[in-house]
Amino acid sequence: MMSNDMEQDGRHEDASRNAEQAPETGLDGSAPDAQPSADAVAGVIAERDELKDRVLRTLAEMENLRRRTEREVADARTYAVTNFARDMLNVADNVRRAIESVPAEARAGAEGALKGLLDGIDLTERDLAKTLERHGVKIVDPQGQRFDPNRHQAMFEVPNAEVPSGTVVQVVQAGYVIGERVLRPALVGVAKGGPKPAPATDAG
Repeated sequence: MMSNDMEQDGRHEDASRNAEQAPETGLDGSAPDAQPSADAVAGVIAERDELKDRVLRTLAEMENLRRRTEREVADARTYAVTNFARDMLNVADNVRRAIESVPAEARAGAEGALKGLLDGIDLTERDLAKTLERHGVKIVDPQGQRFDPNRHQAMFEVPNAEVPSGTVVQVVQAGYVIGERVLRPALVGVAKGGPKPAPATDAG
């Protein structure tokens, strides 16, 4: 019995010595104090950079989408009445024709009901213009301005040596714009035969 006890004690001492001499290992089998390899660090950094780049791209796309949506909403608000406004221009033209159909002498000497009618037509034209402007529709009266093919439509040329060529000297029909877009170009007569117009300069 003593021999067996001595053998067991010896085995316990050997196991204790082996445990003291064996290095501790982590869960992955590596020593706890071992530093990660350069490849592992580089991989983590690359993954971090990729995720950061992906987040920045997503944020940029979201910002672009927000701006585009705001622009589309603003355009829809501004130009929603385009078709209606274009139809109302016929009404404005008819009111203007009614006013111009009365000679200046007759207007000056008008009394009673005729004067009231003429004043009412004038008031109607002013109210119509204000209503259109309230919805972003503005009249274009380019008299004396340089001809702009984007906003004006030339109907004829007028020989005139006193003003630069290309100057609008007669407005046959007023034009209209809505926001930054031309709703209807102004119909104009353009001067020719005068000095060349000065080159356009940058306002800025």
